[in-house]
Amino acid sequence: MSRTQGAGRAAAVAVFLAAVFVAIPWAIASTGRTDLYYTLSSVALLAIASGGVWLTFYIGRINIGQGAWALAGGYASAVLVATYGWSFWLSLPAAGLICAFASVLVGLPILRLRGVYFSMVTLVLTEVARLTALALPITNGARGITSIPTPGPIRLFGLTIVPAFDSLAEPNRAFYFLSAAMMTLCFAGLWRLVHSRLGQLFAALRQNEDLASSMGVNVPLLRVVAYAISSFLGGVGGAIFVAIAQSIYPSSFTINDSVNFMLNCFLGGLGFVFGPMLGTLVLYFGWDLLFQTGPYQLLIYSGSMILLMLVLPNGILSLLNLRRRAP
Repeated sequence: MSRTQGAGRAAAVAVFLAAVFVAIPWAIASTGRTDLYYTLSSVALLAIASGGVWLTFYIGRINIGQGAWALAGGYASAVLVATYGWSFWLSLPAAGLICAFASVLVGLPILRLRGVYFSMVTLVLTEVARLTALALPITNGARGITSIPTPGPIRLFGLTIVPAFDSLAEPNRAFYFLSAAMMTLCFAGLWRLVHSRLGQLFAALRQNEDLASSMGVNVPLLRVVAYAISSFLGGVGGAIFVAIAQSIYPSSFTINDSVNFMLNCFLGGLGFVFGPMLGTLVLYFGWDLLFQTGPYQLLIYSGSMILLMLVLPNGILSLLNLRRRAP
């Protein structure tokens, strides 16, 4: 990478951080639209889960089951906090790890499948997770888990680093910063992963698994690792979502959510690490804008998606490549 490219990337990162952590909160405070904190927090958390789906695309698997891991992560955090009295801050990584461990058990058999067969199995996973949440006593069935405590303080050597969210005048603002920070860490980690040796091996799986295996690459292990990371991100996103809503039900994440996680990746661009982030933003606000069209909302939405796939098959971010190639 040249020095000019490095400077350009550093400038882009600085602009992004300034926009997310300075400009947006300032704009919301100026306009008084504090309801946007919840909206933007939702976008950030959906982007995290979509980032996990993107990673499975990166190894050549079409994953339509991320809603299952978001639901599992949400329930894991809710049970640990509401039932066992854990701190939210400890339940957050625990929820991700529980999902990652469960995904290893599930992934060992299903990751042998390819193409539409793998997609069909992952699609079923979300419904299996919903039915499991309905059946287990610890999840309270259809009643769900409500009145989940908000995140408490983080103290270090007697100093309060992060105050309890319920002590703040605007808790949604704190959730926004939490969600935005987790989204930033998630995609920074994905970018670093893709540009590491492990990421190169993942790319080799996408291009030709048989060839990679013939060269000594442990293909089954890499598939499981990628799926575990993907599920970890889904679980973390679901856990924070539940903390914001302070409740969770078996219908909190459905098959529609799993499909949308996949569409976010397609819309933003499968060839770009930050594609899911942009795709989530466009899809979320685009759907809300089309609400004004009433009964034509779904028709216009479907037609727009088809048109975008025809005009920009590699996603919105592929426009960057077109601009670079222009004389």
